[in-house]
Amino acid sequence: MFIPFFLELKAARVPVSLREYLSLLEGLEAGLVDYDVEGFYYLARAALVKDERHIDRFDQVFSHIFRGVEALAGENAVDVANIPEEWLRRLAEKHLSDEEKK
Repeated sequence: MFIPFFLELKAARVPVSLREYLSLLEGLEAGLVDYDVEGFYYLARAALVKDERHIDRFDQVFSHIFRGVEALAGENAVDVANIPEEWLRRLAEKHLSDEEKK
């Protein structure tokens, strides 16, 4: 999901490395931010921007990639997260291998 973000940062000449991208994913997996665009912004900026000279380009890419996401925040985030379990099972059966389903 975040690969287009990573690639856009590279295209905008923000020097991000694969290690920094993986650090961002580790932070997300550790639960450092929940359904909070602002929190994700600060986590991503801390993980991906090494030099303050690149913050403006980072901000431009972030706003381009994640425009409209804040509309899903707040009360609507709960509605988005309440996907029926049966739908998730069907998607898992369709897209995941037997090993991934375990």
